[in-house]
Amino acid sequence: MTTVKEIMTTDVKVCQPHDAIVEAAKIMRDVNVGIVPVCEGKKVIGMITDRDIVIQAIADGKDGNSVHCHDVMTTDVTTCTPDMDIHECANIMSEQQIRRLPVVENGELVGICAIGDLARVNIHIDEAGQALSNISDPLH
Repeated sequence: MTTVKEIMTTDVKVCQPHDAIVEAAKIMRDVNVGIVPVCEGKKVIGMITDRDIVIQAIADGKDGNSVHCHDVMTTDVTTCTPDMDIHECANIMSEQQIRRLPVVENGELVGICAIGDLARVNIHIDEAGQALSNISDPLH
């Protein structure tokens, strides 16, 4: 059994809730990602995406230095654990239509598992592809 811990990214950059969204955007640019966990200490309280920033702030002409991460982040965060089987992780991604799961242990962020991480390991025949297909299906 392959676990999430074996494939997850552990060097995760995070934002604080009161950080300006421009700080989240800089992390996204510097790390080449489209989503950043928002944490109080090491506890995940939200996720902010590049789309959140554009749709909820920039498109309305708001100043990226005066809008905070907590203003636009998603607060209903689905997570997984490091000891979770990667098949279960793929199923969660598929069911919830999300491409990245924060990995939490004892209430603290320890990593991120992305659909790309699943695609690099030998899971069921095209399970990562099926999960991605379900994630991308607007009617799912």
